[in-house]
Parts: sequence; structure tokens; C-alpha cells
Amino acid sequence: MYIAVVGTGYVGLVTGVSLAEVGHRVVCIDIDAAKVKKMSKGISPIYEPSLDELMKKNLTANRLSFTTDHQEAFKESEVIYIAVGTPENEDGSANLGFVERVAIDIAKHVRKDAIVVTKSTVPVGTNDTIKQVIRTNLVRDVKVEIVSNPEFLREGSAIHDSFHGDRIVIGAESERAADIIEEINRPFGIPVYKTDIRSAEMIKYASNAFLATKISFINEISNICERVGANVEDVAIGMGLDHRIGNQFLNAGIGYGGSCFPKDTKALIQIAGNVDYDFELLKGVVNVNKHQQQLLLNKLKERVGSIEGKRIAVLGLAFKPNTDDMREAASIRVTEELVNNGAFVVAYDPVAMEKARQVLVPQVAFANSASEAIKNSDAVLILTEWDEIKELDPELFETMAYPLVIDGRNCFDLELMRKYRLEYHSVGRPAVRNMLITRN
Repeated sequence: MYIAVVGTGYVGLVTGVSLAEVGHRVVCIDIDAAKVKKMSKGISPIYEPSLDELMKKNLTANRLSFTTDHQEAFKESEVIYIAVGTPENEDGSANLGFVERVAIDIAKHVRKDAIVVTKSTVPVGTNDTIKQVIRTNLVRDVKVEIVSNPEFLREGSAIHDSFHGDRIVIGAESERAADIIEEINRPFGIPVYKTDIRSAEMIKYASNAFLATKISFINEISNICERVGANVEDVAIGMGLDHRIGNQFLNAGIGYGGSCFPKDTKALIQIAGNVDYDFELLKGVVNVNKHQQQLLLNKLKERVGSIEGKRIAVLGLAFKPNTDDMREAASIRVTEELVNNGAFVVAYDPVAMEKARQVLVPQVAFANSASEAIKNSDAVLILTEWDEIKELDPELFETMAYPLVIDGRNCFDLELMRKYRLEYHSVGRPAVRNMLITRN
């Protein structure tokens, strides 16, 4: 089938490449000519495991192409996916400007009957707006049907999730449209759930809000564990053995970030507010996450006092491992506060350094390796659980001016850390103080 995908961010690019991989002819559209030129050579603008390889494979097979020309892209397209961003407005609501712009472009350039599929995360009722915008601006006598097909991709695992997802949700205004989108997705072998459009829109927000709630809940439990002498990892395992709860998203840490959870939780609060409903539980989830990002700074100040003039190493800058995404990353707030308090900050990330330079305060220095960042530091803060960081030899921490490690992702086993001359603090677990020296 001939498919057009408008937008080449995480969702659009992964969607387009994955659809090409299962045999469809896909053209991806973006207004950034330099970006399109790069992608046409098989170079992904984002870091996502396996994405470059699949791009090159399907470009070579002539199943995948990239363009800035909507008219050319829509000429043969039977299905058009909208996968542009819906950034957050100041009040927490979703900005639908890009989505509405695409709807107008579709109306002006579509040449045959088509199904428009919304992949972008949009508030309930948005697909009705898309339909109205297209109908108002159509320049040809064609039939356009609307489908909501929300994505459930995890950054860093997006290609894997495309082929091994839990479900594909299709919200359609007609059985015919739903059946066509189901057939497009049949090669993935993933269970399909069909519903109405508004329910499909809500499923996306409700899913992300629930996962964010699990994260904030276990972080609250971790804070209590520290005060009562319990180990949050043991608590999470015991909870997760109950199939009603499950063990996913029960890893204590310094909270969630990225492009989805922060934006979608606030958008759902706004959606509720628009219908005069006060979503108190979700407001609490957001507030807990906000406070959790302050946790490592509080631990550092409790142990060190003033950090003015101290060399602080920060390991891990992306909001999660296996991505270079810096949106809502804890490192932004943490490094800014460290600098504001007079610390000399040396940062390292295996992948996200280039993007980090664009968003972190300019006083942050960057190391070429974790060991370079660690050496001679007065403290190390771990913000992202990259495998490279989790596999560090703890002996490296003994090269510090004072071996104080504050781990926001519980990367190291407590028994292992007790074998080394260091002070190790994590989240919701007992501290390790195996010191033969004292702080000056």
C-alpha cells in the first residue's frame, strides 16, 4: 500500500521505517530540507538503536523515501499518517498548530480518496477538528476518513516496540477505515483493539498517566524506605509478584522525563479541567516527580554542605538510556543548580553530549569518558542508567578527591559497593559508608 507519513520525529520516522520494513511503499515528509537530505542518505537525525540500519535497508529496496513536497507525497498515497509534534503550551495544554497545518496541507494536496491516521498524541476531540479542517479546505472532490491510531513506543526501544508491541489501538469513524488500518498493521502480528475515535485518543493519555503514576508511587515509597530502613528494591519485587500490580515501572529513581510523560500528564490535567473535573491524583503525580528530581541535590548538600568550588561529576545526561533525547531530562535542572551554587560541573554521557551542549548551562564542562569525569571529583552524581555506567569498575571511584557517589538510578549492587573504599548513596536503599578516610 502507498503510505505517506508527515513528520519525522521519533514517532513519524520510526512509524515510516517500520511500515516500509513490512512491505509498504512509504514516503516521509518533513519541512526541513537539510534533515530530508540527511535521511535520504540513510542517516537518522535521532539516536535510536537499529533505526539507521532499517532506514538504509528500505531505502535500498525502494520502499522508503523522504521529501519536503506534500503535493508529490500525497499524489499516490492511500493512507496519510499525521505524526508531527504537539508541544506543551504554557498552561499545560497541547499545542495543535502543527497538526492543523498538516490537515490544511492534506486538504490542499490530496488527490484521491484517503484515510488520514493520527499518530500524534492529541487531546480528546482533536480528530473531529482535523476532519472539519480538512473538509473546509478540500480543493478536490475526494473522500477523506479519519482514524486515531495512537503510538505506544518507548524511546530507546522504539524499533523493538514496533514489532513486539502489546496492542495496536484503532479508533475509527467507519468499520471500513478500521479494517484497512488493521490490514496495514497485520504483518506486525500484534493484537488489534478497535474502538471509537475519542476512546482511542483517551487510551493514549490514560496509559501514559497510569505509568507515570506507578513511577511517582514507587518513588514516594522509596523515600519512606530510606527513613524506616527498608530496601525499596526488595519492596518493589514483593509488590510486583502480585499479577494485579506487575513489576514494570517500579524502579525507584529521580523521576520521569522525556517527551511523553511530562507533557501528557499535564495535558490530561488540562483536558480534565476543560470539562470542570479536578484530576487531583494526577496533579499529585506531577508534583512528586518535580520534587524527586531535587533528591540528589538534597543528598549532596546534606553530605557536603556548601558545594562552592567543588568538582562535581555528572554521569548520564539523556532522560533515559539508549536515546539522546534531552527533553525534560533531570540533568538540565541538576546541573543548573550545581552551577548556581558555585560548583565546577564535569558531565559525561555516552550518546547525548552533542544535544546536551545545546541545552545545559554554558558553564558545564564535558569529559571524554566517565573515568575522566570521575577522577579528582569531590562527588559523583549518576542521573542515567546507561549500561556503560552500570558496568563501571567501582575502583574508579577511588580516584576521586573524596569517593562520594550519589546514584539516582540504583545502578550498583549494594554488596558490591561495600567491597570498596567509598561512600555510596542511592534511592530508597541503605547507604554504604565503607570509608578509611574522612572528609577534610
